[in-house]
Amino acid sequence: MKKFSLIALAAAVAISSAVAKEIKIGVVLPITGAVAAYGQTAWAGIKLANKLEPTLKNGDTISLVLVDNKGDKVETATATTRLVSEDKVSGLIGAMVTGNTQQVLQIADEKKVPMIAPAATADKLLDRAKYGNRVTFMDSFQGTSFASWAVSQGMKTAVLVVDQSTSYSIGLARAFKKEFEKQGGKLLKELKISSGDKDFKAIVSQINSLNPDLVYMPFYHPEAALLVRQARQIGVKSQFASGDGVSNDTFIELASDASNGYLYTDAFDSSNPPTAKSKAFVEAYAKENGDSNVPGFAALGADSYYLMIDAMNRCADGADRECVNKEIKNSKNFEGVSGIINIDKKGNAERSIVIKEIAGGKAMYKDTVNPK
Repeated sequence: MKKFSLIALAAAVAISSAVAKEIKIGVVLPITGAVAAYGQTAWAGIKLANKLEPTLKNGDTISLVLVDNKGDKVETATATTRLVSEDKVSGLIGAMVTGNTQQVLQIADEKKVPMIAPAATADKLLDRAKYGNRVTFMDSFQGTSFASWAVSQGMKTAVLVVDQSTSYSIGLARAFKKEFEKQGGKLLKELKISSGDKDFKAIVSQINSLNPDLVYMPFYHPEAALLVRQARQIGVKSQFASGDGVSNDTFIELASDASNGYLYTDAFDSSNPPTAKSKAFVEAYAKENGDSNVPGFAALGADSYYLMIDAMNRCADGADRECVNKEIKNSKNFEGVSGIINIDKKGNAERSIVIKEIAGGKAMYKDTVNPK
């Protein structure tokens, strides 16, 4: 009888092994290049999420195939095409900045592969997409939420600095401006920069003479760090703030002491984990990295992975791209690391936003704004 049981068990294991398969998810991120800090942070979250949940409920193994797009649009298109055509991935995660994410999205639609963007926030990103989705908020919510909050905190005048070379900055600036003025705030001036600029003397001089309550700079960390440093060097006392483009330790390192008091919007704060999954992930992250401070992009990276496999688990075959894409868009009250996420028919996420303030070289939780 015992011998028969062992034979039966071996047969069951053999059958299970034969049925279970490997499902690949392609990950397109900037691991090197100007915005490498974003990609490296998101990858840490994706990689840990995969380590914590490496299989589907039916036993299928999830393998990650990472490619470095170097923050470049051409590299992004080439890498994404290779993932789909050669690696035969069943899903895509990436990229980070909106411009690169649009390249992933275009190929995902052409090849009919479900994709999830961890951090691309442009409002119209998914308007014409069929296979695109995201776990982060849109610029309209990010910009309007912070503008309304700023006025409620007594910031009545503002100077807006826009990076005219990125759709991210233009979209976020537009949303902020509209809501700030709607709430009774006065926009003193709108100034323009371009990615790669390093000398902001003329810009900070104008800010100094205007002396606004708030300087809102919705662009990425390399330029934001340099600008705020140069502003503080000439004695500008205004409150500085940005969107999630400065949500990384590299910004603090580059801005140094000038980062103290800086405000920005983010998707997650590990000192206030909103879900049971958040708490478990923070604990796992601390064990893995020796630090319980989970960056917002790490949480969004993890949620991109978790949402993908959650949708795969709701399909008879996790490699069925059509089913997975449909189930992602059917996700309601999804419990992620960064909070509760609802995905609409276009693939956009409805979720909360966190406001943080940098103090003593660390990002500290300040407030949460929920969707109305």
